[in-house]
Amino acid sequence: MLFKNTDGSTILRFLPKTFFLLLVINSGLSGMQAAGSDSLAKSALRPEIEGQWWQVAGDPDLGEFTSPGQQPVDFAVWQAKDGTWQLWSCIRKTKCGGNTRLFYRWEAKNLTDKNWKPMGIAMQADINLGEQKGGLQAPHVIKVGNVYYMFYGDWIRICLAKSDDGKTFARLLNENKQPDLFSGPYNNTRDAMVLVMDGKYYCYYTGHLVDKNVGADFCRISRDLRNWSKPVMVASGGRAGGTKYSAECPHVVYMPGPKQKAGHSENRQRKGLFYLFRTQRYGKNNVSSVYASPDPLNFGNDDDRYFVGTLDVAAPEIINYEGQYYIAALLPNLKGIRIARLKWVPVEAEDETSRILK
Repeated sequence: MLFKNTDGSTILRFLPKTFFLLLVINSGLSGMQAAGSDSLAKSALRPEIEGQWWQVAGDPDLGEFTSPGQQPVDFAVWQAKDGTWQLWSCIRKTKCGGNTRLFYRWEAKNLTDKNWKPMGIAMQADINLGEQKGGLQAPHVIKVGNVYYMFYGDWIRICLAKSDDGKTFARLLNENKQPDLFSGPYNNTRDAMVLVMDGKYYCYYTGHLVDKNVGADFCRISRDLRNWSKPVMVASGGRAGGTKYSAECPHVVYMPGPKQKAGHSENRQRKGLFYLFRTQRYGKNNVSSVYASPDPLNFGNDDDRYFVGTLDVAAPEIINYEGQYYIAALLPNLKGIRIARLKWVPVEAEDETSRILK
């Protein structure tokens, strides 16, 4: 089944037999039981692009590093302390040397503005701190209290920087006087994204093997942003493919369940679902697979039970601002970044049982 924009482009593609996703979960994240008075029934939602895209960033002028083949790719969007919106993107195939990547930034007064103001090169790799020359990849920013934290890749490791204003970031150095948090278990550890839940930081990222055409998404957990758990493989293989680049840019969103009815605590909410957006192809035929799971550490490894459908986007980032969801993604020609509104639509039944939790 296909869902299309008004211009005829596909916005979401579903398999008929996965269109109904009735999830039955108990009060634990991964516990399951038959529906009853002590269970919580939750229908999955599907993300749907609402209306038209608007372009916010294009192909920047990098001065001496400008290259005709350069491409703005993995990026982050957030609101700075002064209320302005910030966008940092990894620009690849530049003339900066090494692995050809650096960070460039744009700024806007409003999230809904078109063609944000170019602000210049924001960061380059520092080889004196162990970073790989031209190796900066995929920035991601979260705000904790009044402090902004930026996670990024240096081609081998996931690293950390901080900012008080959300615009100027300084690397946070560890006991070895380097900014890295962790790496592995696969090579080219990259594309970090952090979800904050119940006082814990869930860092999702990707990597691939060098000697085999295999890639996967992983997650590590921390309570202090410095000490991280061992990696858990959360998604790999299946319909999205098992190649080096079929598990790119993992982005996870938690959607809480509805509030309990009378007889339960007023503020208590039903357990919700975690949605993984997993890019498997960039460019003209860009596509990302979407998964819905009650467990933030399991979206399926060679197992499609949590598969919801696909969106024709690459490197998506989901933004929730003033109750409205937005999706930011790469332009199909890889020469800029776009944003659209996003809505979550209840999945309707086509068959009587769910494939998600079978």
